Amino acid sequence: MLLIQIGGLGVVTIAVSIAMLSGRKISLMQRSTMQDAISAPKVGGIVRLTRFILKGTFGIELLGALFLLPVFLRDYGGKGIWMALFHSVSAFCNAGFDLLGKTDHLYPSLTSYVGNPLVNLTIMGLIVTGGIGFLTWDDIYTKKYHFRQYCMQSKVILLTSLFLIFVPAAFFFFRDFAGMPVKERTLCALFQSVTTRTAGFNTADLSGMTGASQAIMIVLMMIGGAPGSTAGGMKITTFAVLTANASATFRQREDTQMFGRRVGQEVLKNASTILMMYLFLVLMGGMVISVAENLPISECLFETASAVGTVGLTLGITPQLGVLSKGILIALMFLGRVGGLTLVYAAMPGRKSAHAKMPLEKINVG
Repeated sequence: MLLIQIGGLGVVTIAVSIAMLSGRKISLMQRSTMQDAISAPKVGGIVRLTRFILKGTFGIELLGALFLLPVFLRDYGGKGIWMALFHSVSAFCNAGFDLLGKTDHLYPSLTSYVGNPLVNLTIMGLIVTGGIGFLTWDDIYTKKYHFRQYCMQSKVILLTSLFLIFVPAAFFFFRDFAGMPVKERTLCALFQSVTTRTAGFNTADLSGMTGASQAIMIVLMMIGGAPGSTAGGMKITTFAVLTANASATFRQREDTQMFGRRVGQEVLKNASTILMMYLFLVLMGGMVISVAENLPISECLFETASAVGTVGLTLGITPQLGVLSKGILIALMFLGRVGGLTLVYAAMPGRKSAHAKMPLEKINVG
């Protein structure tokens, strides 16, 4: 659980927190590193924001554990206290690890609680709260219900999150889980949509879902959560920026705009690069595993999207994979957690900006 907490908050956040607790002064370099770690817009106020993140994280996880406690106490007795706390931390940090496996059913996740509103709503609430990002929390906390005063990033994250939760959930509701009562079917559809923001829990047999639903889940796992959050993936903002850029192209606008603000060209370049990297990793990993294991490409793409998005969902084939395939999934999980651009920037030597530019020549695309 400690490793889950460190992974959720980030190593840099934990290191700065320890320095704060020990009474040491936080240097400018540490503040700058912290700014990059949580995607803060400026260095000023980093220490205050770190305190806010720590208090908010532990408060929300404790609240989640209290909501889960009645159910786990009923099912596991005194052990339910530990179970409630572990699953609250695992959900908030978008880890997806559970302690519910038994000898006759090793990987059940939360399938036994598919019709329990308290467990479903609590876990979903923790996943979403952890996945919207610490800066979005700060906006909500300081500006309350004045949505227009939120920064553009918070607006994009909140509205895009709602879209990515409810639209896929509606699709899952009408295409899957036909044999369930309406209440269970609604909870199940919502949960499978929310968990793909890199949480890793599931309340249904994912291998029994339709191919179209599994394809949607692959896309959702690649998108993931918000920057500066406990979630992985290529991030909601990347998806939103690319969508806004496509919209600007369709409308023949010169600039990409969102909420009355212009998006810089550097952001568009980064978003396009991140998309290409994620597509390359998912497709190449999926094809290699498919060839090595003689498995359908659709199942392998699901596993690689889950790995690179640091989700943890599976169609059930992971335990039977060979050493090579498991090594690929481990590498994809590492790349997904560290961040593709981070590794590229670390490996590639930086170049100074050149004053001279190459001649411009037109090339047709599309």
